[in-house]
Amino acid sequence: MPLIFSAVLLVAVLAFAVVRPRGLPEAVAAVPAAGLAIAVGLVSWDDAVAEFRELGPTVGFLAAVLVLAHLADEHGVFRYAGRVAARIGGGDPTRLLTAVFVAAALTTAFLSLDATVVLLTPVVLATAARVGARARPHSYASAHLANSASLLLPVSNLTNLLAFAASGLTFLGFTAYMTLPWLAVIVVEYLVFRLWFRDDLRVREEPRPDPGNGPAPRYALVVLAATLVGFAVVQPLGVHPAWVAVAGALFLAVPHRVSPRTLVREANLPFCAFVLALGVVVLAVQQHGLERLLGAITPEHADLLGLLAVAFLAAALSNLLNNLPATLALLPVVESRPGLLLAMLIGVNVGPNLTYVGSLATLLWRQILHTHDAAPDPRDFLRLGIATVPPTLIAGVLALWLSLRLF
Repeated sequence: MPLIFSAVLLVAVLAFAVVRPRGLPEAVAAVPAAGLAIAVGLVSWDDAVAEFRELGPTVGFLAAVLVLAHLADEHGVFRYAGRVAARIGGGDPTRLLTAVFVAAALTTAFLSLDATVVLLTPVVLATAARVGARARPHSYASAHLANSASLLLPVSNLTNLLAFAASGLTFLGFTAYMTLPWLAVIVVEYLVFRLWFRDDLRVREEPRPDPGNGPAPRYALVVLAATLVGFAVVQPLGVHPAWVAVAGALFLAVPHRVSPRTLVREANLPFCAFVLALGVVVLAVQQHGLERLLGAITPEHADLLGLLAVAFLAAALSNLLNNLPATLALLPVVESRPGLLLAMLIGVNVGPNLTYVGSLATLLWRQILHTHDAAPDPRDFLRLGIATVPPTLIAGVLALWLSLRLF
């Protein structure tokens, strides 16, 4: 009964997060569910507090990066990226797709997947219209790369932050292991996109008026570059990367005199509360049977077959539970084996491209397209996911297997 009740709570929280009735934040369901799990004894108070302490620094970093990405947008970084992509595209939809892949991959890696979905996607839609290209290939690219291109850095995705905290790796060590998988996944995804959208990429539409060019936001780009370097420098010194993100946000906030109220709003505290509460709900399911089940079916050795099995298991779990609960559930099983932990990350980051429910970022991308009258077709998304996810998972795992031997 405890397992059934815990599973019902988790399903209810995830269903609310997917539907978001009346636009209510995910925390509206997650926080009471976590409180109920503690009240009825599914999770002890001490275990809940320990979970909060473990997740706290990671959630604090998430809030700081959300603010950093918003301020970068205020400085025009994403509009500048759109202008550069339009120049590279030169009216050719295929070249524009290449530029969008590069922009989305770099944005996801350095500013997190939320920045790609929330801030870059509208720019991609506008850029496609400006050069007379169909928006579909380029908008789908921003969604897919928000997930799959988040493999590179610990700061690229909340799943990475959770795994990084448990891995014992340094910032540069994590990046060294994941560089080859990141490149392999992006290249394979690009090749599939070129084939899948070949008809759309041949079509030229009437371009919209060009709003003109502006200067590059040099100050913001320098601050972002310095922030990225800071992530790598301070971690070996025992300083949490969240403080570097806070410093970068402050440097971007000062020239625009951004109000404290705006900074708090952009930190998205309700979503941070959702992550903390979700951790408790997932802990209840883990303690009452899920962890034993996953431990029984997870391979013990980080050979090629073991890496593939863990990656595909993580991808499947992401599409059943969403990638954040999947990460929380799998971490205790694989955290003592870094190779399997990194394979799990490939699964929870690439796997969500199969279905809408795979990641919260994909659900948010769908909402953004609806507001721009470019609603995606669920069947198209699923078919594209079937075409991209298996080959990108295999490519990513093969590259990880090679990295583990090289380093």
